[in-house]
Amino acid sequence: MKPNKIKISKIKTNNNNPRVIKDYKFKKLVKSIQNFPEMLELRPIVVDEKNIILGGNMRYKACVEAGLKEIYVIQADSLTEEQKKEFIIKDNSSFGEWDWDILANEWEITDLKDWGLDVPKWEDVDFNTEIEDTGEYDYPIDGVEQSHVKMVQLYLNTETELQFRKWEEYLKQIFKTDNLTDTIYKAIEKMYKDEFKN
Repeated sequence: MKPNKIKISKIKTNNNNPRVIKDYKFKKLVKSIQNFPEMLELRPIVVDEKNIILGGNMRYKACVEAGLKEIYVIQADSLTEEQKKEFIIKDNSSFGEWDWDILANEWEITDLKDWGLDVPKWEDVDFNTEIEDTGEYDYPIDGVEQSHVKMVQLYLNTETELQFRKWEEYLKQIFKTDNLTDTIYKAIEKMYKDEFKN
């Protein structure tokens, strides 16, 4: 199927599309379209035989907001009603995850944010800042001795956090631990020993 350019007024929004984009994310999408309208030909709006949007509702609304008079569409006119419903959901499903190491090394954070990616709040941290180690640590918990402490942070999205919490509770039962640090340590220790035991 080849995309065709048609008048934006001929396209109809799909009121049954459950995907929404609001506030600053919508403004980012509008700005993205204004800055890179060629992308719309490479990723056109998908419409049915009546020009009702199946995929690209938010892009369409952003195009209207950006003042475009014509946009590229692909007409999927051979789908059944059930296939249309399925397409709407599958087109909006996020099956993959971002590899933050590659993103951090290959792209500028400001560009990623401008292009609409939700970058975790750590993008403003200067990781090159040297922190003086005074050797003094405050421990609000009684019975914890002073030592050199290293902190590891986990960045989880909504989906991975739910799965992570399930695994955490399961592993706490197995290792008979009562906190996340000990649970992760025991799990890694066990994996290491299982992998490298002679």
